[in-house]
Amino acid sequence: MLHSKAPPKSPRAFIVPRTPAAEPDAALYRGGDPDFMTSLARGLHVIRAFSGVDRQLTIADVSRATGLTRAVVRRCLYTLRELGYAATDGRTYSLQPRILNLGYAYLSTAPIPISAQPVLEELSERLGEATSVAVLDGSDVVYVARAATRRIVAVTLAVGSRGPAYCTALGRVLLAAMPPEQAARELSRVELVAHTRFTVTSRGRLEEILAQIRAEGFALNDQELEIGLRAIAVPVRNVVGATVAAMNISAQASRVTRRELLEKGLPLLKAAAERLGNQLPPSR
Repeated sequence: MLHSKAPPKSPRAFIVPRTPAAEPDAALYRGGDPDFMTSLARGLHVIRAFSGVDRQLTIADVSRATGLTRAVVRRCLYTLRELGYAATDGRTYSLQPRILNLGYAYLSTAPIPISAQPVLEELSERLGEATSVAVLDGSDVVYVARAATRRIVAVTLAVGSRGPAYCTALGRVLLAAMPPEQAARELSRVELVAHTRFTVTSRGRLEEILAQIRAEGFALNDQELEIGLRAIAVPVRNVVGATVAAMNISAQASRVTRRELLEKGLPLLKAAAERLGNQLPPSR
């Protein structure tokens, strides 16, 4: 159950994000653009192929995951191995710890994760629940800061994890921050999959939910992404009032009711989001 404690004095910690899933192959080609480096795009595409459950992949595995030819994949993996980002046993390849430098470069310099971590840790300690901050990346939300508890929850999330924006509280808050026409276009590009029996997959109904979020200033998600997971989210607005991220509280539905999230969690969540937003500069 949600409870309140005195704010802790805990050190700030960062978790380096996992790489996202591979993107459509069409994104690798920009015909006629002399500044676009196709070879670099292919290399990044190969790295993202390792974002699934398989830690070791063959050249054929990566080729199937990316749509690139085996010859191209072999050259990319050879280069990554020579630079220390990948290793091979002669048949399969795996990423090496050096790859974390790529994610840490963002986490150690971007203002949102730097400022968010201590705010989330304080909020999580006061409530006894997990808290997160996420940003929108295409049709997904990407977790850029997170403070977890020792409680067992339905899903395991870490910084760098991705989730579908349309059926998460964080994602809906960020979609609701868009003009209605833009949000409708974003929803039209996404295949609305029912992750649970509670997932809303009607575009018309989702547009109604986004309108309600704009009016109320928060999103409440009840087991739409994962059975047993309940979450509430609010926008994080920078010093000029622009929504740059979303912050949430997530809890087990068996322990925390919707009413408890609204009455006990929401006021503290709004205060924490405002505190974070006041530390963020205008978007460039």
